[in-house]
Amino acid sequence: MWNFKLGRRALISAVAAFGLVGPVLAEDQVVDSIHFLIPGGAGGGWDGTARGTGEALTNAGLVGTASYENMSGGGGGKAIGFLIENADSNHGTLMVNSTPIVIRSLTGVFPHNFRDLTLVSGTIGDYAAIVVGKDSPINSMEDLVAAFDADPSGTAIGGGSVPGGMDHLVAAMVMEAAGKDALGVKYIPYDAGGKAMAALLSGEIAALSTGFSEAVDLANAGEVKIIGVTSEDRVDAAPDAQTMKEQGIDTTFVNWRGFFAAPGLPADKLAAYQDAIAKMYDTPEWEEVRARNGWVNIHNSGDDFQSFLEQQEQQIGDLMKKLGFL
Repeated sequence: MWNFKLGRRALISAVAAFGLVGPVLAEDQVVDSIHFLIPGGAGGGWDGTARGTGEALTNAGLVGTASYENMSGGGGGKAIGFLIENADSNHGTLMVNSTPIVIRSLTGVFPHNFRDLTLVSGTIGDYAAIVVGKDSPINSMEDLVAAFDADPSGTAIGGGSVPGGMDHLVAAMVMEAAGKDALGVKYIPYDAGGKAMAALLSGEIAALSTGFSEAVDLANAGEVKIIGVTSEDRVDAAPDAQTMKEQGIDTTFVNWRGFFAAPGLPADKLAAYQDAIAKMYDTPEWEEVRARNGWVNIHNSGDDFQSFLEQQEQQIGDLMKKLGFL
């Protein structure tokens, strides 16, 4: 059984959704300023998460000012190393990261892991999904598993990450939970979404493993059918898309994004950062940013965040060992 369970979720209240809660007043400011360290280039998921969070925090009056610094390199390792090596001078810095901090530390891409940092808060997430072409005879995970049973080598699943990357791990995890041998899953990587879609529509692959938000965009454009989502419950953005668990496949997964601080961060600074992020969820400024980006709200703070990361590390590590990547 593969379950990537979330900690406490922050849910936007109905009154906030209907605009009955006004913006946070200036006197409710929690933190004077935050410098966001982004381990990748402009325009990526980390960049968007940091800038969107900073936008919401400052517009809501919870944080006075926000600044941003992109520091690419080493699969995210350069920024992690910088934060650790310059810890004492970076108590005003939050670094954004996500599931790759677990995967890349396991595979030795960089020597550090999340335990070397101060864990602040998981903030948003993107579930994974399995999709098929709009004209595919496959309409459910049961159909995909049946096709795999009939012709394993001819039922390839594609993805936008390298072998051993997130899309591959999700495909293997789902098929393993469906009672199949993860080693028997034929995974084909593509370096661009357009190439993956072309392969799906041409029949080169039977299904595509991708992020839920991307799957929703493709489904709304009429290009694919979503046959399974790795969430605990159905997601409002695609209410007709069944979860894996609904279909008897006991697995969940979320590609979380969240924030870390330098090791040795004083307790009062950590508490202030966590307080600001917690209050952010109840503001219309955050809901505007969240809806614009199609993010799912999650909130794992402090010990909950650590427990979640430790569980994910164990389960990803076990699967990667089975697949021969560790």
